Amino acid sequence: MKTPPLFPKSSDSPHIKLVGDCVGFAVGLGNVWRFPYLCQIYGGGAFLIPYVIALVFEGIPLFHLELAIGQRLRKGSIGVWNTISPYFGGVGIGSLMVSFIVSLYYNTILAWVMWYFINSFQEPLPWSACPLNGNRTGYIEECHESTAVNYFWYRRALNISSDITDNGNLQWWLVLCLAICWAIVYICTIRGIESTGKAIYVTAIFPYVVLTIFLIRGLTLPGATEGLVYFFTPNMNILKNPRVWLDAATQIFFSLSLAFGGLIAFSSYNSPKNDCEKDAVTIAIVNSMTSLYASIPVFSILGFKATTGYWDCLDRNIIGIINEFDLPDQSIMRDNYTIWFGFLNTTHPKKIASLKLRSCDLQEFLDASGTGLAFIVFTEAIILMPGSQGWAVLFFVMLFSLGLSSMFGNIEGILTPLLELHVVSKSVPKEVLSGVICLVSFVTALCFTLRSGSYWLEVFDSYAGSLPLLIIAFFEVTGVVYVYGIKRFSDDVKWMTGRQPNFYWQVSWRIISPLLMLTVFIAFVTLQTQEQPMDA
Repeated sequence: MKTPPLFPKSSDSPHIKLVGDCVGFAVGLGNVWRFPYLCQIYGGGAFLIPYVIALVFEGIPLFHLELAIGQRLRKGSIGVWNTISPYFGGVGIGSLMVSFIVSLYYNTILAWVMWYFINSFQEPLPWSACPLNGNRTGYIEECHESTAVNYFWYRRALNISSDITDNGNLQWWLVLCLAICWAIVYICTIRGIESTGKAIYVTAIFPYVVLTIFLIRGLTLPGATEGLVYFFTPNMNILKNPRVWLDAATQIFFSLSLAFGGLIAFSSYNSPKNDCEKDAVTIAIVNSMTSLYASIPVFSILGFKATTGYWDCLDRNIIGIINEFDLPDQSIMRDNYTIWFGFLNTTHPKKIASLKLRSCDLQEFLDASGTGLAFIVFTEAIILMPGSQGWAVLFFVMLFSLGLSSMFGNIEGILTPLLELHVVSKSVPKEVLSGVICLVSFVTALCFTLRSGSYWLEVFDSYAGSLPLLIIAFFEVTGVVYVYGIKRFSDDVKWMTGRQPNFYWQVSWRIISPLLMLTVFIAFVTLQTQEQPMDA
């Protein structure tokens, strides 16, 4: 089998470009979206404990293994595992299928981002206020009973159906955005890794610029301190929940893009004598630091949103009490509201009860989030910020850049295995093959643009990106250690880097990593088994 060529001679710094590709593939939406969400629901800083353990004993060793085996054997995921053993060829095909399936819904998320980006140029932002009803006598009832942000997301963006069985029609705006996204992916990957290396400079660096801008702005907002205290204050009791450890391990796979095949494909273009150990540690640390770095502006803005919501709640209650008891204006302020409420509730309990005042708790506003962090919570926070249009444009360009850089790796995880499987003639140009991949993916992903599309996306996300990745990664490490041979692999690493793998790498590859993945697999199956009777 012909080995993939190195970078063209015109490339001035191929190694830097490959590191950029790997950073871009590894750093994605999960760092800005999924990681802060998991930190929020799992007790803030407490989630960092299982996350760091999974990173050190699962993420970094597997990352090094994929980079090293791809660099040494000079092949993509199919070629690597067929070389190790013909019986392991299915591992490469599994990575190919996961990359294809994940690409389908991953680019759909980018289509949602594109739709929000297009609407970010409107003044005022379309999710800042409820639209008027047909006879323009009031707001649309569905929006009035919820919020403008929720209405725009569920009705104007998704136009979601009542359940997954009600498919509805294709939503033309989502079809158009999806077509644009796949066209952009095609342009950036038109000649495979040679062209992605040029685009990666923008898509991998730009998010850090925007995150820094949001960091500076977020720290100056009122309530930012409350958000950061919420983030860094650990709730240690939450660690008793086994799902915390399961989600931490799974997050490592998504965060570092392990078992997708893209990292093996990228590393096959590296110089044979490249220090892949140094790359693995550097990229993994950059990835994790990016998650932490992104969480600071996210929680700062969440703190701002929670604080403004808390203040609005207090102000509504204060106005109600002042009007009911005919008190002077500004006699009750936010600072002394608790004292006044306690006094009046003691002296006039019936009057206070009749007002039906809301319970204002800052903690509840901080907890009011979920998986819709980018499209609901963040957009709601943006409309409360001065110059909201500019912040919206910057935010969604950043999300698009993060997702696009990860899409490069997913497409490379499809393109390279197809070339190695010889399913197409060698005379077919890469431009044509890349175009066919993008076109087939676009047509297949049209199911996500139906009114029930978001339900289908959740199904794909739940079953395509969790258990298959665990199984593939488990067979990767066991295949290298016990079939290819740990001594042979260690000698290969020494030949490439000039250093024999130390005790940490040896014990991680031999025992800790496979044992940890097996434990995660058993925990996953156990939790799924326990949840099914509850759902029934």
